[in-house]
Amino acid sequence: MTYEVEQKFHLQNRAAFESELRSRGAAEEPVQIHSDTYYNHPCRDFAATHEAFRIRRVGGIPMITYKGPKLPGTVKARREMEWRLDPGDQDGEQTAELLELLGFKPVATVRKKRQPFVLADGVVNFGVVIDEVENLGEFVEIELLVKEEDEIESAREKIQSMATRLGLHQVEVRSYLRMILAENTSE
Repeated sequence: MTYEVEQKFHLQNRAAFESELRSRGAAEEPVQIHSDTYYNHPCRDFAATHEAFRIRRVGGIPMITYKGPKLPGTVKARREMEWRLDPGDQDGEQTAELLELLGFKPVATVRKKRQPFVLADGVVNFGVVIDEVENLGEFVEIELLVKEEDEIESAREKIQSMATRLGLHQVEVRSYLRMILAENTSE
């Protein structure tokens, strides 16, 4: 089992933040282009259960992701399952068609340009990403993956400590999907 533990922040000054990451020895990874199409289950409302189910395309490579209900706590933590759909489904379109035939409904697509970094801090390697999300702006996510549920609280504390050291203070608790849906309803 894998649990994703992450915290999202609004990014105020990208150049200064990237400089701070580099000064701490963060390793920059290649930029990724994400297109995430989220689906709702035919028999239960994922918004109500705080689950997520999507087809993610990273540079055209399709993956399917399920994120379980959020666990209680100030830093988001939840079970996550993800796997590639290719080579059998080169672009994810067959899976999208299958989901719709089974009654799943597409909710929205979130598009973003992601700049990932790996930031080592002792024996802990943080995933730090800068996301430019279409129609929403720029955000930073700090993430740790843990195998056991009893490791979640320690991961939360490490993320909060690292965020403070990186000067991140404006927490965003909503997912990009929720933000996009809120934008669409306010228009």
